[in-house]
Amino acid sequence: MEGIEGDSSGRGEGSSRYTLKPSRICSEDILFCVDVDPQCLVEMKGATGPNGRPLTRLDSIKQAIILFANAKLTINPEHRFAFATISNSVYWMRKEFSSEIESTIAAMRGLSASSSTGQPDLTNLFRLAAHEAKKSRLHDRILRVILFYCRSSERPQHQWPVNQKLFTLDVMYLHDKPGPDNCPQEVYDTLVEALEHVSEYEGYILESGQGLARVLFRHVLILLSHPQQRCIQEYVDIPKSIAKKVPQVEPMATEDSAPIASQ
Repeated sequence: MEGIEGDSSGRGEGSSRYTLKPSRICSEDILFCVDVDPQCLVEMKGATGPNGRPLTRLDSIKQAIILFANAKLTINPEHRFAFATISNSVYWMRKEFSSEIESTIAAMRGLSASSSTGQPDLTNLFRLAAHEAKKSRLHDRILRVILFYCRSSERPQHQWPVNQKLFTLDVMYLHDKPGPDNCPQEVYDTLVEALEHVSEYEGYILESGQGLARVLFRHVLILLSHPQQRCIQEYVDIPKSIAKKVPQVEPMATEDSAPIASQ
């Protein structure tokens, strides 16, 4: 657990007692930032909406955020959410943090794609987050940013001091498969660098190039984990794959093992 140290009382032979020092787990202020570049309108596979049309990345992101907010508030109704978008720069959608699920649903209804040109800049996002994080700390809360990024060929940039870590950054990266016109691995590496550069606690980055909504939902549920209670990401082994159960074969009867019929 992050920030909790153990203490052994009695270090003599045979002593095995180990206690954890108490530590406050803060409620979270979570800022969702959604990439609204036209690439967010790429259709997902095997998923359709109520009107029968295929879901886009943006449709799936909206559903995933509502799913996340409902689950997070079930865990702790004191968590709060705010919303922003990124095209070239970052824009507020709903600046006031709220723990009302109706506020999240209303924000998702107002979320739509926007045109963008050039390399997106995360600096303003980090600036907004740092400002909000200082306000959160006054109320014994911590701030987390969850960035949904959808571009396969445009690496985000930022200008941020390496010693200023006031919030935690998580990234959910949806992308196309590698090809002549895109470079998702380079984009991913850039996002990893940004996450490690700004995060106060352990930030997670999850990605999918499969275009499956269920994979997005599964990844987003991993982000329910509280930053103060996380292990480092390389130790995360959930969700576990369901291994096929190998049917057990009954041993064949042989002459030595065959039952003898009574005469």
